[in-house]
Amino acid sequence: MRNRALVLETLKKAFEAERPLRPRLATQPPPTRLISIIIPAHNEEKYLARTLQALQHQNYSWFEVIVVANGCTDGTERVARGRCQRLIVLSQKSLGVARNLGARMAQGDLLVFLDADTCLEPLALRVIVQRFGKTDAAATIRGRPDCERSAYRLVCGLKNFLHRAVLHSGSSGVIVCWKRHFIASGGFDEGLEVRENSELIRRLKSFGRYKYIGEVAATTSMRRYRQRGFLRMSWLWATLWVLSCFGDLHHRRYETVR
Repeated sequence: MRNRALVLETLKKAFEAERPLRPRLATQPPPTRLISIIIPAHNEEKYLARTLQALQHQNYSWFEVIVVANGCTDGTERVARGRCQRLIVLSQKSLGVARNLGARMAQGDLLVFLDADTCLEPLALRVIVQRFGKTDAAATIRGRPDCERSAYRLVCGLKNFLHRAVLHSGSSGVIVCWKRHFIASGGFDEGLEVRENSELIRRLKSFGRYKYIGEVAATTSMRRYRQRGFLRMSWLWATLWVLSCFGDLHHRRYETVR
């Protein structure tokens, strides 16, 4: 009975973590800090347009968008062209290489790494600027599924709960950090293809604290769960988490899902 009660309490907290919080916006305008949004995009023509369109509706205007089309064989470059401040084309697929190159080209002192299938709600950048302080080293925002199925809401809610209250690490398709800390940390491990976000955040935390910004959300694609199944993906995430704690993930590869 105690185990059952513990499971139910965890699920309750997961659903509570998925609920939106009310943004506490300052009455004065936000600081005019330039944000560099870096979007790696490997064959993402299906999702990228929506991600870029969501950025056009932000109520914080001082940002640049850098799209890195890494190893694309579809129309990703065509979708990005004219919709971002800088388009970088790479012949290689490596996600780590794409993100590191985008960061080197960034003009802002605040970096936001955004997945190509993830859309920010209109208040997101404004709240990030207000909530991410000088003593913070890394942050993410609340994740939200791109459909209302209870199973997907549970997945996102559980991840939000773990990021906020247990692991104090991880991301929901969004990583926020200072450029100076990113450079000092060495950037993304270009040999990693899985859990590279958490590995970077672990190193960034040596410069300050991890912050979970729950007032705003990022809507992210659940395509892997739709194509591979709920149980299979849940098992995969759990396995990768254990391996990241006790093993080496450099030999692990993600199956491309588009």
